[in-house]
Amino acid sequence: MARDMSPVLKRCRSLGLDPVFMGIDKKSNRQARGGRKLSEYGTQLKEKQKAKFIYGELEKPFRNDFERAVKMTNGTTGENLMILLELRLDNVVYRLGYGRTRKEARQIVGHKQITVNGEVVNIPSYRVKAGDVIAVRKSGKTDQKFKDIVEVTNGRMVPEWLEADAENLTGTVKTLPTRAQIDVPVDEVQIVELYSK
Repeated sequence: MARDMSPVLKRCRSLGLDPVFMGIDKKSNRQARGGRKLSEYGTQLKEKQKAKFIYGELEKPFRNDFERAVKMTNGTTGENLMILLELRLDNVVYRLGYGRTRKEARQIVGHKQITVNGEVVNIPSYRVKAGDVIAVRKSGKTDQKFKDIVEVTNGRMVPEWLEADAENLTGTVKTLPTRAQIDVPVDEVQIVELYSK
C-alpha cells in the first residue's frame, strides 16, 4: 500500500500550513524560505497538494473523489469535494477525538478497531452517511491506548455535524457537513480550476 512518508512539519512548512490542522501541537522552528511568486498553476497545485496532504489521500483516489463531486447534483463541485473528503471514515474517527491525528485514525480503522452501525469496517476511505453510528470495538474500549487518546483529544472541538460520546467511545453522524463547518484552510475553487483545464 502506498503511503506519504514525508516529514509532517517539513511538508506543512512547504505548503504554508499550520501543523494544528494535522492534529499536531508542535511548531517548526524553521521559517519557510520566501521563494519566487507562484504562478496561477502553482497556486492551484499547492491547494490540491494541501487538501491531499491534510486528508492523507493519494492522487488517484483524490481524482476519483473529484469526479464524484462533479457528478453530484446539489451544491458546487468544490464544496462537494470538501464534504466527500470530510466524510471519510478515518477523518470522522479523528474528528470524534478517537485518533490524535488523521494518520493515527487511519491506522486504527485499518486495524479493525472501528465499527459502523455494528459492522467492522477497515477501509479508511469508507464514506459515512447521515445517521451512521461509529464506535470503537468492544475489545478496544478497555484498551489503555484509547483512554490515552481521549485524554489528549478531550479539549478538541467536535464539529456540530457529529455527536461524540467519549464515555462509550461512540459517535453519530447527525447530518452531512456544510462547507462552512469544515475548518480546513483549502481554497477548493483553485482545485476545481486546476482539474478543469
